[in-house]
Amino acid sequence: MLKTCIYPIQLFDRGVAQPGSASGLGPEGRRFKSCRPDHLNMKKAKIYKPTKTAMQSGNRNSKHWILEFDTINTGIDPLMGWETSRDTMSEVKLKFTSKDQAVTYAKKNNIEYYIVEPQKRKLIKKTYADNFLK
Repeated sequence: MLKTCIYPIQLFDRGVAQPGSASGLGPEGRRFKSCRPDHLNMKKAKIYKPTKTAMQSGNRNSKHWILEFDTINTGIDPLMGWETSRDTMSEVKLKFTSKDQAVTYAKKNNIEYYIVEPQKRKLIKKTYADNFLK
């Protein structure tokens, strides 16, 4: 008997193998099951606006909003000692021009998300003479 799986997104959205039988694998056919393990445990995503780099004064990287999946099941690689994970979804970063577009995408694809609002920069205007005042 074929076991069915229920997913939070549509079954035919990525071209992943679906449960059924394949007649090309022999006269009796082979039964197979696909439970799409990458979507069974849908992870949380973080929506944030990246900060500017500390090395340059430009704000180019802080224009877009990023949707990034959280990393789970991290471990230490025994050979090199680096932090590692078998989770490939943590490498996915999606760029959006606005926060609303990122939220709409997450809702449309049934992705749990949380938003990290950017902090406002405090600019303190100083003059060169302020360095010598005490």
